[in-house]
Amino acid sequence: MSNALPKSAQPGAKKALQEIYNAEDRAHAERAARAFEKAYGAKWPKAVKKIIDDLGELLAFYDFPAEHWIHLRTTNPIESTFATVRLRTKVPRGAGSPAAALAMVFKLAEATQARWRAITAPHLVALVRSGARFENGHLVERPEAAA
Repeated sequence: MSNALPKSAQPGAKKALQEIYNAEDRAHAERAARAFEKAYGAKWPKAVKKIIDDLGELLAFYDFPAEHWIHLRTTNPIESTFATVRLRTKVPRGAGSPAAALAMVFKLAEATQARWRAITAPHLVALVRSGARFENGHLVERPEAAA
């Protein structure tokens, strides 16, 4: 999104995006998104379109337990996960065979996973996987089926 804004507008836009992203619940995030649209939409509609068009995906983490938000809000989980692998694979200028490269990547990922942050509230993962519904981080109780 920063490439759609001039450098002079980027600090303010970054702060406005953080207000959207770090809002306490979906309603506050949507209000912050409307404020962002109002503040930047007239001058930089391309930048605003990038946020507003994908607002549902940006705020999807509100449909998960609040304890998991810290994990879901990360800006680039793939990059973070493979940073160590990327750093180590550039040094040897190739790993030889494809099998050796795969083994090296596997061992690097295996070694770095010890330093990964453990998931907060792991007991809620089973609920998420079973399809339990959450709104603004809280479990929505399923209505009992009428007999």
